[in-house]
Amino acid sequence: MNQPLDFEIPSSVREIASKSVDQAREAYNRFIEAARQANDVVLKSSDVFATGARELNEKAVKYTESNLQAQFELAQRLLQAKDLKEAIEIQNQFARQQMEAYAQQAQELTRLVAQSAQKVNPTNQY
Repeated sequence: MNQPLDFEIPSSVREIASKSVDQAREAYNRFIEAARQANDVVLKSSDVFATGARELNEKAVKYTESNLQAQFELAQRLLQAKDLKEAIEIQNQFARQQMEAYAQQAQELTRLVAQSAQKVNPTNQY
């Protein structure tokens, strides 16, 4: 009753998935370039945004880029999976790694927000 799954992913499905990943990567690259350009505009507008906001924005863009890159790497690894069991293992490993990354990113962003708040109103302790 507990038979291993023997599911082979057809090469045509792999080809379609590979093309989809390539197209998504192109869209991602365009998005990142637009985000960098927007970030440059923010950086040049120092009269409008405080240093803390710029630093927070830079971190958010960096984390977004890092997380999206991890997603593309996952897609590539999943395309190489030999069977469903391996694909599930790859997905589980990715989920664990990303949860750790998200937790670290959230801690850093929280620290930056508190630091910025402290600079704005140094009489309060956050």
